[in-house]
Amino acid sequence: MYRSGAVMAWNVFRFCTALRGLGSIMILLVLGVVGVTYYAVVITTYGPSLASSGGLLDVLIALSVLVLFHCLLVMLLWCYFSVVFTDPGSVPPNWRPELDEERGEADPLTTSEFGASPADSGNPRIRFCRKCNQLKPPRCHHCSVCGRCVLKMDHHCVWVVNCVGALNYKYFLLFLFYTFLETTVVTLSLLPQFIAFFSDGEIPGTPGTLATTFLAFVLNLAFALSVLGFLIMHISLVSGNTTTIEAYEKKTSPKWRYDLGRKRNFEQVFGLDKRYWFIPAYSEEDLRRIPALHGLEYPSKPDLDAQE
Repeated sequence: MYRSGAVMAWNVFRFCTALRGLGSIMILLVLGVVGVTYYAVVITTYGPSLASSGGLLDVLIALSVLVLFHCLLVMLLWCYFSVVFTDPGSVPPNWRPELDEERGEADPLTTSEFGASPADSGNPRIRFCRKCNQLKPPRCHHCSVCGRCVLKMDHHCVWVVNCVGALNYKYFLLFLFYTFLETTVVTLSLLPQFIAFFSDGEIPGTPGTLATTFLAFVLNLAFALSVLGFLIMHISLVSGNTTTIEAYEKKTSPKWRYDLGRKRNFEQVFGLDKRYWFIPAYSEEDLRRIPALHGLEYPSKPDLDAQE
């Protein structure tokens, strides 16, 4: 029995090590898909249509597709690299909780409750990570891939080679949103060429450009459908002010103390300033007024009741 547990632990460690090893490979893969798509849409299909002496309608369609494609591509890449390079949230050095927020208790924690070593205190009001050897803020979880605790951790995403947590969750949602829009636009714009593959007529272009166009259509259709599923799931999580990990953990708990209502739940992730809702950034005012954006403090239902 012990040997089986040791083998399982070793296998999990090897899996986490493999994920860490992916690193820049996944970024290159994403950029590769973008490159294939760009070649099929801009270089092969709509760029030549815009430069040709065709009808006015063809030129307007090509111009509309190219403008929309490039705008969405800029937003997609901006959000993507914001998720990749933004720290999801680390526990500050020497951080200590003032009260057990996660259990909904209002009684402050005293110095004596921490003891000489919080790890050995056995106090259920104190959350401690034995892997990081540090105290854990509310809604914080340890990531085995990153090897550290992450504030309001949602999951570790191999596509962005980073954890998704309190400080980059909005950027991740926007990345999903713009990826869905971009892949949908590409799928619809390449649909006539895809249908032409199965027609009896002659298709203009070299075998290489035709193969690239076919590949781009299939890839973007697959990404559009899969990302739509993830987007719907995360919209549901945001509406309930929860994360992927918390949604799994609270299956047996019908009441969630961080659920403030859909509007306030949305503001806990995207902020109050509507000008910043669709870009990977926050206003200084939102960062000052909403503690949840820093990942250490979260308002809950008892707090709201006390204010009222």
